[in-house]
Amino acid sequence: MNVSDIMTTNPVTIKQNNTLGDALKTMERVGCHHLPVIGHDGHMVGILSDRDCRTALNSPYILREGWQDDELIDKLLVRAIMTPAPIVVEPDTPADEAARLMLKNHINCLPVMRSETLVGILTTSDILIAFMNMYKRAGKADKLNT
Repeated sequence: MNVSDIMTTNPVTIKQNNTLGDALKTMERVGCHHLPVIGHDGHMVGILSDRDCRTALNSPYILREGWQDDELIDKLLVRAIMTPAPIVVEPDTPADEAARLMLKNHINCLPVMRSETLVGILTTSDILIAFMNMYKRAGKADKLNT
């Protein structure tokens, strides 16, 4: 199984000059925890995680009520709090290698790049869903063999 088999295609992105508030609203709207960050030239320049946002807000929570009127979210730019030049994988990377990279580097997502084009994102949730699907298929196969 390769990354392309389990990744989320066409991930929602954010531009590096958007504000933290824009990022928080996007994450809330989409229901995601990671946003690839796009630079002026349209290429990916970083990744923004919910952890980055919590750290910037000095808060263990990202709740709409807690930051709605906060002046910081309208002034702080994504480029100031993103992780620049994140570790990336290609679509044909074996899924177990991607999982190993995530564990080794203590990260919860990997942007998936084909050359210089962002084609997807792989998260721990994607890997867990793939594991559950494999487990279900293996269980059904065992029942057929008995």
